Amino acid sequence: MDITVDPVGIAPPYEQVRAQIEALIRAGELARGTRLPTVRQLSLDLGLAVNTVARAYKELEADHLVETRGRNGTFVLASRSQVDDKETQAAAVTFARTARRAGLSLAEASEVLRRAW
Repeated sequence: MDITVDPVGIAPPYEQVRAQIEALIRAGELARGTRLPTVRQLSLDLGLAVNTVARAYKELEADHLVETRGRNGTFVLASRSQVDDKETQAAAVTFARTARRAGLSLAEASEVLRRAW
């Protein structure tokens, strides 16, 4: 798992870690059932505080992308197909309709989404 943190980046370190792990899951590079490094190990690897990595894992767990099984570790819960779920599809349709009603082009709507991301 190749994760890097930009210490002077706009996003806080925990968010950088969370976003990169989410991207790996969405891309299918981390399959369902894959065990993530321990919080302690990843914090050492990245030079971050343990609490920073723990927060990233908690955010991923809140999004139902990973599951922490106590001392057994943290595992990828979602597969690529599960990430692209009905809720996400419904939100995309709602956003597209709203953007069209507002008179936005596809490029403008994409930029709004990119900034929100």
